[in-house]
Amino acid sequence: MSAVQERVKGVLWGLAYGDRIGGPVRMACVVAESLVARRAFDPADLLARYLAWWQGGGFDTGPTAAEVFERLSQGWTVEDAVPAVDRQTGGKTAGVNPAHRSAPLAMAAFLPDAALAEAAQAEARLTHAHPLAGDVAAAVVRLCRALIRGVPWEEALALAAAGRRSETQDALHHHHDPARLSRGGFAPEVLRAALYFLNHHADFPTAMAAAVRFAGGGNYCPILVGSIGGARWGLPAVRRVGAFPHPALSSTLSTLAEQLAATWHEPSQPTGAASLCPNSEP
Repeated sequence: MSAVQERVKGVLWGLAYGDRIGGPVRMACVVAESLVARRAFDPADLLARYLAWWQGGGFDTGPTAAEVFERLSQGWTVEDAVPAVDRQTGGKTAGVNPAHRSAPLAMAAFLPDAALAEAAQAEARLTHAHPLAGDVAAAVVRLCRALIRGVPWEEALALAAAGRRSETQDALHHHHDPARLSRGGFAPEVLRAALYFLNHHADFPTAMAAAVRFAGGGNYCPILVGSIGGARWGLPAVRRVGAFPHPALSSTLSTLAEQLAATWHEPSQPTGAASLCPNSEP
């Protein structure tokens, strides 16, 4: 297994180690399953899989996705449900759930680098109307892809910041001051906190331990520490954390991580034109 493939697998396993409750990692598995099955980013397929998971007992999605999934279960369309939830919350749908769950997009070598931001934003719009939810997800996915490719940390941060909104860029560039850290779920602030721990610790286990201590029951930033840290340091470093918090998911995670890592063996890992599924609007 190449170092690149170990970093690919580190994204999903790291996310799982950071998720101490269990919903985001299961949503990330749904994303990975859709990617493996469709060999493309297919929002309609992904939304159907999310809804089936939710109706089968899905949990810990965050309030925005939960409200959307409830409406979809009642027969609403996504075009009606997402803005309705945004209005109901007074526009407060800039939560971090899309950035948590969309990390597997970075793992799929058949998705070109240039397509990742668009895919992450489209994925976020399945549940979250606020553009910052998708913007932060785009930054996380771009950052993970750069790290998978072996791009140095500071250069990877710069790549992730390119084209992003000011709030997202501020989190990417100004994450050194502990006084600015928040335990809440507002996506740019979760990203800032995650980058603080990733920047101030030399390896995955210490960064994760510090993030978990900081986050408490909200459990927001450790999930991003997990996916980004897994892409930075790779699966062997992730496994040094110790006991896995979701043993029932081990087999599923292993299979999906292996399948997506295997895409990096294929003849072409494109960096240019977008590769989204035709007729993929939900």
